[in-house]
Amino acid sequence: MRIVLFGATGYAGGRIAKEALSRGHEVVGVARDVSGLPEADGLSGRQGTMHDPEFVLDVTKGADAVLIATPGRPASDGKKLLDAVPTLLDAARTNGFRLGVVGGAGSLRVAEGGPRVIDTPEFPEEFKVEAGSHSEVLDALREAPADVDWFYVSPPAVFGSYAPGERTGHYRVGGDLLLSDEAGSSTIGGDDFALAFVDELDRPAHHRTRFTVAY
Repeated sequence: MRIVLFGATGYAGGRIAKEALSRGHEVVGVARDVSGLPEADGLSGRQGTMHDPEFVLDVTKGADAVLIATPGRPASDGKKLLDAVPTLLDAARTNGFRLGVVGGAGSLRVAEGGPRVIDTPEFPEEFKVEAGSHSEVLDALREAPADVDWFYVSPPAVFGSYAPGERTGHYRVGGDLLLSDEAGSSTIGGDDFALAFVDELDRPAHHRTRFTVAY
């Protein structure tokens, strides 16, 4: 499989690239600065941005899957991930690839019929811009043309470089509800999140929908 990965130098993107490479896939890592990409068989780098329509069309030619592992918050130039969604959808229709997005947990429901995680009193104020942006991306994908195959993976409440964990090889899959274990913990390590993400590429089970993974 030929995979184009935007955000390949980040926490989630780097782990997804490593997992995909370990399975023999070809990965083209895209970033504004590709100097942070490791040297690895099957991995190449392209400097660029998803906000450049001509670049997106060019770099995604021949791709089986295009993965987005970039923050939802505005970048230094003020552009958000949401702003790139029309470009990505147009490229998907032209080049025929599957689109996968590393999403956020804020848009998950805490319980059936309950509020979204972002709308609970406990949700940290400093993360609301990021979470709100990712929620808007999910809404935009749900309105995508019917001929675009996409999936959006929400992590659990605790996910990031501050809690990398260790690979277990196990995870649970959910839908639109936040997953927690018996102790009330909602977490997953970076390597196991990447495992779940690449499993979806190798064995597609979620089409034009969001799902979540956690321990």
